Amino acid sequence: MEFSWINLVGAAIVVLILIPNIIYVFKNKAAIQSPTNAIMVMMEQVGRYACIVLMWLPLVVWKFGFRRVDEMLFYIGGNIILLVLYYIFWSFYYKSPKRLTTIALAILPSCIFLLSGLLLRHWLLVISAVLFGIGHIYITAKSNFSI
Repeated sequence: MEFSWINLVGAAIVVLILIPNIIYVFKNKAAIQSPTNAIMVMMEQVGRYACIVLMWLPLVVWKFGFRRVDEMLFYIGGNIILLVLYYIFWSFYYKSPKRLTTIALAILPSCIFLLSGLLLRHWLLVISAVLFGIGHIYITAKSNFSI
């Protein structure tokens, strides 16, 4: 099972992750905080943009694919479950931002990128997901909870 040289499913996942973030930024421009740890910010941003690109473009792996059908089903099912959870936590966050929802919104995209990278055997995506996850979770916690 192959996606060829562009993964449209991965591109759709990225778009679905970005939609609530874009809506939030436009509705809450004053809520955006700038963290002070430059290394963590760089780690988060490099990881974020690498994940966004690597989800749909198979750099270094040449083609996206699965060895078995069950891997593809787990990829699709796992990402659907994680995206549904992501949207559920966004709905809670819009109503009342709490510690659990804030951290969940930092963890879930990292899990989506990590799951996709592992199942697609796209090791550059796995590394990017780990970088993004560490940076994003740290910055989210630091910005919202004064750790």
